[in-house]
Amino acid sequence: MKFKINILLAFLAVMSLATGGIFVKLSSLLPINTALYRVIFSLIFLIPFIHKKIRMVDRKSWIIILFSGVFLAVDLILWNTSFQFTSVANANLFVNLVPFTTIPLSYFIFKEKPSKNFLLGLVICIIGIIILMSGKFSITNSGNYKGDLLAFSASIFYGLFLLSVYKVRLKVDAPTIMFISGLGSIPVLLLGTILFEGLQYPVTPKEISILLGLALLSQLLGQGLLSYCLGKISIMLSSVIILSQPVFAAVYAYFLFEETLSLKEVLGIIIILTGIYYAKRRKEAI
Repeated sequence: MKFKINILLAFLAVMSLATGGIFVKLSSLLPINTALYRVIFSLIFLIPFIHKKIRMVDRKSWIIILFSGVFLAVDLILWNTSFQFTSVANANLFVNLVPFTTIPLSYFIFKEKPSKNFLLGLVICIIGIIILMSGKFSITNSGNYKGDLLAFSASIFYGLFLLSVYKVRLKVDAPTIMFISGLGSIPVLLLGTILFEGLQYPVTPKEISILLGLALLSQLLGQGLLSYCLGKISIMLSSVIILSQPVFAAVYAYFLFEETLSLKEVLGIIIILTGIYYAKRRKEAI
């Protein structure tokens, strides 16, 4: 029963993470600046939840979590910047290829070997994503390649972030992990803004509200809840569930931007969810 609840929480986390692209597109600030304030605002909200627990974190865990924040910062820089060079559909497709990083590395680092049935579920998910995104995915525009590469590179660093905090999560609670990793992200994001964009400041209520929404939904509820789930379900299963993010992005686009869902896209959604269910079901039986 607890396993199923944690699966639902992981889906809730991915639903929240899927709002990230919407807020980044709506933000009037440049991409790296937007990422910087996403983390800064989330740290402010986290302070009441960590002021006592943070003293209990051992030195080794501090170092690991701080370094994981570097991976998270690079992920945010690459993904946010990718929107300037490629479509939202392409960016969402490539950034969610996290299993290509987490599954082989978790095998070599943690000796977690995926079963053949689990890998089959992964393949089913990828087929579903291709079908879902095929109508919006573009390879004809050579200018897209830079953005596509940035988004895929972001998936690698996000996978490294998940792997970094995977075992630490067993002894450190999720809010504390998010706070310490945020501290590790700030210097990288600040350096990125200074070098590539110049530091900007949100001044209008609209700018601030968009950044607050990004911090609350995508960073705290999405990233924080997924960090919580890492202590409850395997890194491999978590990364497969992340593949459902394009599903929620498509649903959000349907309601927010009145983008219709074709029969092919609905079929893709069904296939993705079937693959995740199959992977979860096989994992649950192991």
